[in-house]
Amino acid sequence: MKRWWQRLCWLGLAVMLWLGLSQPVWAAAQRSGLNQVDAKLASPFGKKIDLNNTNVNAFKKYRGMYPTIAKLVVANAPYEKVEDVLKIPGLTAQQKEILQSHLGDFTLTEPEASLVLDRINNGIYR
Repeated sequence: MKRWWQRLCWLGLAVMLWLGLSQPVWAAAQRSGLNQVDAKLASPFGKKIDLNNTNVNAFKKYRGMYPTIAKLVVANAPYEKVEDVLKIPGLTAQQKEILQSHLGDFTLTEPEASLVLDRINNGIYR
């Protein structure tokens, strides 16, 4: 009886491995079922900061923008043009200069409900 259970376990393991390896991971990635967020990040817009949808943490890669300017930009969204970010009330001249120097790093897309939800605090702490 012990030998029978042992063979059954090995057979089950072999079947699970065969089923798991029969569809490579890259095949799943090639499916056209990307959600809207993944599709947006995979586009050229994924390389820039989307002012209408990004989280404040995205601004960390630009010196002088995180956290003060980032919080102002996120709080005053949505924007119609990238240049509208320079019209945020309460910006100092230095903050406007920093934003002006990074206008080429920004883009705009329509606000996505799934992205706008946690723009200020997304719960990632490092």
